[in-house]
Amino acid sequence: MKLYHTLSQISFLKKSYAFKFLFVAFIGIHIPLIGILFFVLYFQHDISPTSILVFSLIMTLIATGLTLLILNRLIKPIAIASKALDDYRSSRTLSVLPTEYTDEAGLLMCNIQESIYEAETFINEKQDLIYMLSHDLKNFAGNPQGLARLIISENPTESVRNMAELICDSTDLQFRYIENFIKLLKEQDQVLKVNQDTKTILFPNILPFINEQVEQRLFDKKITLNLVLECVEAKLRIDEGLLIQVLVNLISNAVKFSYFDSEIKVRIYSENSKLILTVKDHGIGFDKNQIEELFKKFTKMSRLGTANESSTGIGLYLCKKIIERNKGRLSASSDGRNRGAEFKIEFDI
Repeated sequence: MKLYHTLSQISFLKKSYAFKFLFVAFIGIHIPLIGILFFVLYFQHDISPTSILVFSLIMTLIATGLTLLILNRLIKPIAIASKALDDYRSSRTLSVLPTEYTDEAGLLMCNIQESIYEAETFINEKQDLIYMLSHDLKNFAGNPQGLARLIISENPTESVRNMAELICDSTDLQFRYIENFIKLLKEQDQVLKVNQDTKTILFPNILPFINEQVEQRLFDKKITLNLVLECVEAKLRIDEGLLIQVLVNLISNAVKFSYFDSEIKVRIYSENSKLILTVKDHGIGFDKNQIEELFKKFTKMSRLGTANESSTGIGLYLCKKIIERNKGRLSASSDGRNRGAEFKIEFDI
């Protein structure tokens, strides 16, 4: 930026980024010519044509190298603006760009800076509005539920009781939908704001945390969790806590759709410069044409588990978002209904 700043102080270059490039190119082109003139005029001995040719070639190479080096430094504002935009898109990082320049590059940095802050303000205001509306919707849904429970407490007729219970069930469903919606917003914020520096993940250290969170679900359905650890550690860009969350979600999903007294196999291994984590069950599975639908938020494939467990409709969507945000891939496969399913996470290492 020093070169760009220096050139921006020259009056006739101040307002044009193109003129800065042309000015540098003009100087670079004329360096060999100036050098040859000085060589011919001030060299005291006889000059052979070969000497002039060699000197011209040397000066041309030096001038070309210097010009390319300077032009490369001159595009620094574009590189800074591009990085600021990429940082915001990938991790919601707010960069501070210089906005005092008046040429095309300066206007680009200024517009990107304003756009980033406007987008951040819009996102925050939108989320605040959604949280507020969600809270109000819960209150609106709570009013009819309160009246329905009051009716039930008055020992009404069987038909009136049934209708009141239907109202309670309907409002409970609305509550769950609103809570899942708020959870989705919070989880997306967490995914976007996490630091994506490369770090070493020690798998033996995270397995106890995973076991602790899924232990009760496994016990309730008498399901065995078979952990196969063929890779002890890997350097990944994903946060350790997010990786635990994804694996817990995938295992919980496998438990939900597995039959009693079955087995879930989790395998962590490396293959062809890739780290692979798989979660495989022997449950109800799905058809191949339903794979894309699995990872959509509030998917139409939300269904009850084998023990009538409810589904939020956002678990797999969040897992895929987290993995893809951290430069990985999440896929699903199944041989068909009642033939189990396998979810695979892949990271390049």
